[in-house]
Amino acid sequence: MRVAIVSRIYRPEPAAASLYLGAVADELLARGDEVDVITAAPPRGMAAETRGERVRTFPVLRDANGYVRGYIPYLSFDIPLAFRLLFVRRPDVVFVEPPPTSGVVVRVVCALRRIPYVYDAADVWSDAAQLEPVSSVVVAVVRVMERFALRGSAHIVTISQGVVHRLRDLRVDRPVTVTGFGADTKEFPAAIAEPARSFVYAGSYSPSHGAEILVDAFAEFLPAHPGFVLRFIGNGSERPVVEARAKELGVEESIEYLDPIPPAELVPHLASAVASLATIKPSTVYGYSYASKVFSSFSTGCPVIFAGPGPTAALVDEANIRVRAGVACEYDATDIAAAMTELADAPSTQGQRLALGAWAAEEHSMAAVARRVADALRSVVRRR
Repeated sequence: MRVAIVSRIYRPEPAAASLYLGAVADELLARGDEVDVITAAPPRGMAAETRGERVRTFPVLRDANGYVRGYIPYLSFDIPLAFRLLFVRRPDVVFVEPPPTSGVVVRVVCALRRIPYVYDAADVWSDAAQLEPVSSVVVAVVRVMERFALRGSAHIVTISQGVVHRLRDLRVDRPVTVTGFGADTKEFPAAIAEPARSFVYAGSYSPSHGAEILVDAFAEFLPAHPGFVLRFIGNGSERPVVEARAKELGVEESIEYLDPIPPAELVPHLASAVASLATIKPSTVYGYSYASKVFSSFSTGCPVIFAGPGPTAALVDEANIRVRAGVACEYDATDIAAAMTELADAPSTQGQRLALGAWAAEEHSMAAVARRVADALRSVVRRR
């Protein structure tokens, strides 16, 4: 079959969505399918790459961090998308990645061309919008657009049953496949590096993450463990909040901030760290979601400290039955500091790290997720 993947982000841009969509493209190509990727031109200094798919790029506006995030950047992708999708060689099915504005464009164009599409609802964007400093009118508009995009799809794929329940709450009754989530073991192989006195937070930090609590925890941990570093790698709207909190607590000299980096450069940071860090703020509408960054950490063999509610905590606890996966704790600075102390005072051995990486490759590989997505796309074409 011929598949068009629509996304504002694609490899080599460092992001979970890029790795995920790249894995889907790889799986489709391995099955003999043709793949067109309609995406944005990569950030400055990066070049579009292909492994057999046709990658069609177009310049977009990016924010100060070089990311396609915000209403104007989204529109700079979505308005040209309407014409690009209208005139691309007819696919059998379209696979679209949020934001909902892209979903709206895809629904309209696919209706005109009588093409079915599959929507990737890894989370619910209108729920996330409630955590941003925007008016209720904006949230309502996002909700309307998201429902419109979801309800027009022939099929939906998502990462957890929690999202399915939320979709049903929003009266979205389309067929849904739960694919799970995983790590690209090619991009994040199990790795051993010289141990470093560091903790790593890799990924975006948005209001739903509440990553500033890690600074509070680190301030409690540091007096008994001088010389340790807390390293943030990524971007997000909450970075100023994190930086301000570090200065307020007087630990700014022990905290580092790195811009997003490709997986090949991130792996050594994870391989040498005592643990990676992930958070989800409780008492928000986002408590049903996974902290997807934990899968990449597991894949490299790096233990995880996860703080917050939802299925990620259960994942860490279940993994600890078989391997040393890390610590799941409450979203509380003292609890996180205790977890840091536990792993810093008794760090994982090389053997434990390799075992964690092998378990992740067996149980939570991106390849397995991509196979389920490809099956869902094929089922839509067959039904049609």
